[in-house]
Amino acid sequence: MKKARILVVDDDQDLLTATRILLRPNVKEVLVEHNPERLMGLLEKNDIDIVLLDMNYKSAINTGNEGLFWLNKIKEKFPKVDVVMITAYGAVDLAVKSLKQGASDFIVKPWQNEQLLQTLQTIYNERLPTPKAKAQPTERDQHGLIGKSAIMEDLHYKLDKVAPTEANILILGENGTGKDLIANAIHQRSLRQRESFVKVDVGALTETLFESELFGYKKGAFTDAREDRKGRFEHAHLGTLFLDEIGNISLQQQAKLLSVLQNRAVVPLGSSQPIPVDIRLISATNVPLKVLADESRFRKDLIYRINTLEIQVPPLRERGEDIVLLAEHFLKFYSDKYHKNIAGLESNALSKLKGYHFPGNVRELQYSIERAVIMSDQQSIRAEDILFSPIEQQLPEERFDSGMESHNLEEIERKAIKSAMERYNGNISKAAKELGLTRAALYRRLEKYNL
Repeated sequence: MKKARILVVDDDQDLLTATRILLRPNVKEVLVEHNPERLMGLLEKNDIDIVLLDMNYKSAINTGNEGLFWLNKIKEKFPKVDVVMITAYGAVDLAVKSLKQGASDFIVKPWQNEQLLQTLQTIYNERLPTPKAKAQPTERDQHGLIGKSAIMEDLHYKLDKVAPTEANILILGENGTGKDLIANAIHQRSLRQRESFVKVDVGALTETLFESELFGYKKGAFTDAREDRKGRFEHAHLGTLFLDEIGNISLQQQAKLLSVLQNRAVVPLGSSQPIPVDIRLISATNVPLKVLADESRFRKDLIYRINTLEIQVPPLRERGEDIVLLAEHFLKFYSDKYHKNIAGLESNALSKLKGYHFPGNVRELQYSIERAVIMSDQQSIRAEDILFSPIEQQLPEERFDSGMESHNLEEIERKAIKSAMERYNGNISKAAKELGLTRAALYRRLEKYNL
């Protein structure tokens, strides 16, 4: 890259200075400009190879449209110039849109210096005479993420871009879509992959357990505190902390979490001494972002802390051909687990899977295939072997069988849980499995409905 000429366009003077200092020893020439109105003139006067172009110049708007406007101007008049878009907030979808409009890549700030240099080096190498063969889309099975649909390829691309950054990530998606797998995949593709990945289901923590589990405690802090214990933040030091079901924590818990994230330090219960922590934070929730933004439910200042970037995980019903891939994967897994010789899925079984809307997503598909494998005595799975989640099937039946005309979802859920608990004589594990819930989630609902 020693022969490269690079133009950096951003209205942040500090960023321009830092980028110029970083790039100067690695390239032939670095030009910087804070006013995008001047960039076309600079391109006319200089033989530029790569433009680093900010997506936003009007801080009160922050739509990214300014960057897309200048990207189109550059590609229209200087089609051979490579453009790398810069974004500073959770506009990954907008950045992906810029790729479709001709950008060579995008990078999220704050970035790792090595990451920026590697991105520029890769783009510059592709400008050299010897072309690189581009890999064809294939089925992917990286860190448990199976799929070759277009929507999953797009998701993998986003993960590859955001994982090496230090940005806090909020994963959004329906129950059963695999948000925990996404979190683990981000960690495995990050610069912290050799360090700990610590998962906490914060939605299952009571007010009294929240602080001791996350922040730790000193001996004697409370009655059962017989020794010092590190919290999850300390266990995740230098690694990744994954807070699952973060949309379910109380406002009081949110205030405590925000304080730790702001100060980058925890104070264990029974201590007054803060302990610095260096973690990469990933959070997940099934609560839509618009609902989460209601300040009576969730603090907006905390949303901004946890949501530098957001990743939307698609529901299974939008993944098309991936349904068959996943079904075959689970079939092999459970056939091996239960020592059964099942060759595959018959055509009528495949048709049944393809025609179902999977309200329980991947978790429901997994549950259905496991049950089919257990119950089947044949060498292949037939349509009649596949039964879908009882909780999804029971809800409308129970509502109308009981004579209720109400569409109250909480009442429907309450009746489904009560029915499952009665069917299994109070066995939490069996009831939770039938309902497609974790034990912790079922405990919370039992307490919620006073069952």
